[in-house]
Amino acid sequence: MPSPSEHEALIAAVARNRDRAAFARLFDWYAPRLTAYLLRQGAEQALAEEIVQDAMVTLWRKAEMFDPAKSSLTTWLYRIARNRRIDLMRRDRSTPVEPDSPLFEVVDDTDLEGELDASQREAAVREAMRSLPEEQLVLVRLAFFDALSHSEIAERTGLPLGTVKSRIRLAFTRLRRTLESGGVVEAR
Repeated sequence: MPSPSEHEALIAAVARNRDRAAFARLFDWYAPRLTAYLLRQGAEQALAEEIVQDAMVTLWRKAEMFDPAKSSLTTWLYRIARNRRIDLMRRDRSTPVEPDSPLFEVVDDTDLEGELDASQREAAVREAMRSLPEEQLVLVRLAFFDALSHSEIAERTGLPLGTVKSRIRLAFTRLRRTLESGGVVEAR
């Protein structure tokens, strides 16, 4: 398990140099944990994955705004994800948001760091990515390593926005199934 100071060094590398390897390590560590958190909070799988993507893109684009004196990186990312989910729920008028909902609870990051060994997970994710069809892999790379929004990917590739979203969602579904069947991620 990486220490908080290792994570701070990685986000500093992203902020200073747009270090893709540092971002990949942070993504590999936090994406599954953020997804699990959002699922526990009641988000559907596709929505959780979309929110995690938004949170990680925010990390890439705004890494220089992270201040370790104000919070841990874990708390910062979980707050971004939680706030994004709240924003989406407020826009969706069909889902009432109750003030005492667990969604508004402050995240306790003391137990969020421990589930999987980062190096094992990183290897498993890289192996699972090899199973993706090229049409999905290209879009996942554009979204996470080039930090493009779905709209920007559609514009760059000439694909319809709906196709971009569905291929990324299919890629995440395939990755999740591959990781679950390999015993890497506990099945839900």
